[in-house]
Amino acid sequence: MDKSWMSKQRTDDDYKDGVDQFLAFAFCNVRQGGKIYCPCVQCKNKSTRNYDDVRTHLRCNGILQGYTTWVRHGEEHDSTPSPFAHISAMTNNQDASRHRSTSPSPAANMRNDDMQGLLNAAFSTADNYDTVSSSSDEEMGDTAFEFPDIDNCEMDDSQSEDDIVREGSDTSKEDIISRLMKDAQTKLYPGCDAFSKLSFLVTLFHLKCLHGWTQESFTALLGVMSAALPEEVNLPKNYHAAKKIIRELGLDYEKIHACPKDCMLFYGDRANQQTCHICGSSRWADRKRKGEPMEGEEKKKRPAKILRYFPLIPRLKRLYACEQTATEMRWHDEGRTKDGLLRHPADGEAWKDFDSRCADFSADSRNVRLGLSSDGFNPFRNMNSKHSTWPVVLIPYNLPPWICMKQTSFILSMIIPGPDSPGNDIDVYLQPLIDELLQLWKGVETFDASSKKKFSLRAALMWTLNDFPALAYLYGWSTKGRYACPSCGGLTRSFVLKKGNKCSYMGHRRWLPRSHPYRRRKQQFDGTMETEHAPVTMSGSSVLRLLEGKIFVYGKKKDQQEAEETENEARGGKKAKGKRKNKKRKRAQRKNRSEEPSSQREKKTEDWLKKRSIFFKLPYWEHNLLRHNLDVMHIEKNVCDNLIGTLLNLEAKTKDDLNARLDLENLGLRPELHPQLDDKGNKVLPDAPFTMSKNQKQILCSIIKNLRTPDGYASNLSRCVNVKECKLCGLKSHDCHVLIEDILPVALRSCYPSKDVMKIVVALASFFKKLCSRVLDISELDKLQEHIVLTLCDMERVFLPSFFTVMVHLLVHLVEEAKLGGPVQYRWMYPMERLFVRLKALVRNRASPEGSIAEGYKAEECLTFCSRFLDGTTRFTRPSRNPDPSDKDKEMYLFESAGKPIGKAIAVNKFDHKLLIQAHKYVLRHCDELEDLRREFVEAERNKHQQANLTPSFIQDLVDKHFADWLEQKVLLSNDSSITKNIRSLAGKPHKYGVRYSGFIINGFRFHTRSRESKRLTQNSGVVNISSDGTNYYGRLTDIIELSYKGDYKVVLFKCDWYDVHHRSGMKNDEFGLTLVNFNRLIHTGDKIEHDPFVFSSQVSQVFYVEDPNAEGWNVVVKVRPRDLFDMGTEPLYGDEE
Repeated sequence: MDKSWMSKQRTDDDYKDGVDQFLAFAFCNVRQGGKIYCPCVQCKNKSTRNYDDVRTHLRCNGILQGYTTWVRHGEEHDSTPSPFAHISAMTNNQDASRHRSTSPSPAANMRNDDMQGLLNAAFSTADNYDTVSSSSDEEMGDTAFEFPDIDNCEMDDSQSEDDIVREGSDTSKEDIISRLMKDAQTKLYPGCDAFSKLSFLVTLFHLKCLHGWTQESFTALLGVMSAALPEEVNLPKNYHAAKKIIRELGLDYEKIHACPKDCMLFYGDRANQQTCHICGSSRWADRKRKGEPMEGEEKKKRPAKILRYFPLIPRLKRLYACEQTATEMRWHDEGRTKDGLLRHPADGEAWKDFDSRCADFSADSRNVRLGLSSDGFNPFRNMNSKHSTWPVVLIPYNLPPWICMKQTSFILSMIIPGPDSPGNDIDVYLQPLIDELLQLWKGVETFDASSKKKFSLRAALMWTLNDFPALAYLYGWSTKGRYACPSCGGLTRSFVLKKGNKCSYMGHRRWLPRSHPYRRRKQQFDGTMETEHAPVTMSGSSVLRLLEGKIFVYGKKKDQQEAEETENEARGGKKAKGKRKNKKRKRAQRKNRSEEPSSQREKKTEDWLKKRSIFFKLPYWEHNLLRHNLDVMHIEKNVCDNLIGTLLNLEAKTKDDLNARLDLENLGLRPELHPQLDDKGNKVLPDAPFTMSKNQKQILCSIIKNLRTPDGYASNLSRCVNVKECKLCGLKSHDCHVLIEDILPVALRSCYPSKDVMKIVVALASFFKKLCSRVLDISELDKLQEHIVLTLCDMERVFLPSFFTVMVHLLVHLVEEAKLGGPVQYRWMYPMERLFVRLKALVRNRASPEGSIAEGYKAEECLTFCSRFLDGTTRFTRPSRNPDPSDKDKEMYLFESAGKPIGKAIAVNKFDHKLLIQAHKYVLRHCDELEDLRREFVEAERNKHQQANLTPSFIQDLVDKHFADWLEQKVLLSNDSSITKNIRSLAGKPHKYGVRYSGFIINGFRFHTRSRESKRLTQNSGVVNISSDGTNYYGRLTDIIELSYKGDYKVVLFKCDWYDVHHRSGMKNDEFGLTLVNFNRLIHTGDKIEHDPFVFSSQVSQVFYVEDPNAEGWNVVVKVRPRDLFDMGTEPLYGDEE
């Protein structure tokens, strides 16, 4: 229905006809003499009137602008209301039309669920793809769904939920397909065009997973719907019955028994063994020990330990069974911008080196590159319970950035059971995965839905990403002690601090140029002159050379005495009584050992290798340039904790205590910091360059306490601050991320203990911010490496040796890994930690947490797959936190000013005259299409004033005052075809009415006006506008208006208080490179008609301000990066955030 008449003049014939059209629509279902809500600008849909009164009001007062969807008068409310609805341009469902029917819906409530495509993808092998889609009703027969009734199913304590569901499932795959196809084509009930039986159940189950409904609530909902809907619907009676049907669309997992001591898996050739061939432990749990006697009827044996393994090959095949994901899996080669910048792991040197070594693998872009991640977590969310469950997750790196690191893209490979961490024995559990990877390296026949052809699917494991302890388990290199750095290996420079009983990792001058003066300075560092070169990162070949001749046995093995006792018991003997001999070494033996030469006791480099990693079974693993990633997330947190703990002198967290000073004295370094005796004989620690006074600590804590940041930027940091006790505790990983990159340098500039410390903090913040950028430049990375090496050397001059833990040392290797692997967003643990939180939430049965996780994940994996074929809001189509506007809205709004308003839209009957002139003046001045007309106007003014040389300021004044009127007359009197529709709309000047908002989302930023944020804890009003000459104009948002022009064109403008950036009294940069603005010094107040307070909504980025406690009115500027913005080299692309 055409509604363009709503924006026209009330005297226009089109407007009058439109009013009659509206009245005919609004009164079509109203009884004679009835009333409707009046939508005129005075009544505003608040009072009801009859036909004649409404017609008179609309003719005289005009219709309410912005009321484009007539929901109060019978029009259906669209789920994506125009003009501000967001349809995300970059979600996994962006090309869903390719596998969904495009025919128009026969009814207003008709859905477009593609159950046919779902079944084709779910059961698409090369043999049955056509068979499934072409099956007819006659061929299927009367095999409609019979929802099972398992209300009275009983589970004994040896059976899990999935055992019950599997019982009696002897139905062949063909019968399952036939039943599913039959229900996909059967209406939910006669006359229901929106759902089939299958689509209704899939949609319900999808909503359960999407919104976190409990099993009880889902069962209750099924009961209510069964009572409300016709009897022929025949819904399942409870959650378990519904899940049994849904699980037929998903992929199953395998249960593999394991030795309780992690020695082996009862798998492959050893699948039928009853005991472990290494330690002799039984594969079955001992019921007698658990108080479960075996008297009477024999019960089913319970395995002692179960590995739940999710086969990889069928899951990779399913990625290619869907046309959309099959296309996305080629993005890394066909869709990536190849301009030399690092935006994706495919841009890194490790990926390119792999391509050159394995040309046959890289020849087909469909071959999959995987990353592996694993870490332990407590599934009970109770720190008092010692239970560690270890999921292993795979990441397919073929996908584009806005999809790659989302939870919907991750593949859970296995769940390693607790209660203990597998440690170095994790390789035992990785055997099934390695076997599949070896098979995938050779190739597996797969059907590609995008090309409708078979191909040989291959896959390779590129690297692992873990925190530092888990890296030791997967690598096999001990991350403790003298050679803790896995990159430096045997060339790690460290020494033991005797008093602190810790290792210190210094020696970063080795990475400096040979001629750098720091190399020759002894007293400022460790008392020696540095002559060595930087160590070369250990390669896979060097690791294998260290492993030559070494044999490792997995498992928590028993000692010889226990082994003999076990064998004696097995033969029917009795267990030996009494104390074990030689259980404790005699004092003389310990003394003799301590007198041995240190050279005999000293460990060698190869002793840090605790095993030969199972990944070396992969033929390409040895030569991978990057095998195990250092986790930037945990490194950032540890460095931040060291800084905060030392600066605030937090107990148990500071790196400056009496033992640290005594170690400094033992090393003979920096005598001015050695402990001294006071008059009473007590040891006193002299102030160090990083020592802060009580007042300085309180200032630092108060700044962080009172900090207001943009919405979604960080958690509530004030909860972590105790100003009175000068403590900052309870910081999470992301808290440390924003603290060290943005907050700490700003907060510390008002109370820093010394300039050296302040420069180090600023340098670390700059390093992490550049390293964590989504786009990296190789040339900039070389400078960044020089920057961090020099920063670490400065830290050695300022901080004590106890400060330099191995996590601080690892900073020197991060730039090298960024060159090899690409941006850190693909190689850090933030996405994994969020996934592990989701897995914890799946635990329903505390007696079997791993089983609960496996069953819950299987259902969610199935529904994630099904949601690609569902209409409406799904995991892939739900709008992001800061959504991008739809293409339709972008066409309606000029100057790319379209966005999503926040809060209630306030209709304005008549804007202030001064505001309209200021806003329209800005629109005309910044419209590129008017450039030729502006030049024509200036030329006409020169002729009028008979002056050839008018000053730029005089010309600008003429344009501001007279160009709008001149343009209006010029366009109205002209029939020139070169004048575009946009120009004609702008020339007609804006309507006096419009809309005002208090918040607006655009370009990934969420803006609030100052009045809206006054009652909030967040700060979203800070803006920065970068002019064409590069000047940054800083301000705060005061108003958001939407102007309407003829032709239904609109413009959104921000009105701001702009601070004077042209004088030092308004803006300045301090000695540390931080920008400050003075809130008391404005460019103008905006009260005069010649003032210029407006900008387009698309022209600003977001900043926030931190008050300087030492200078009234001055605030430090902190720039904010947009949320979910991906620079792919051509234009920014947006994606969802979980």
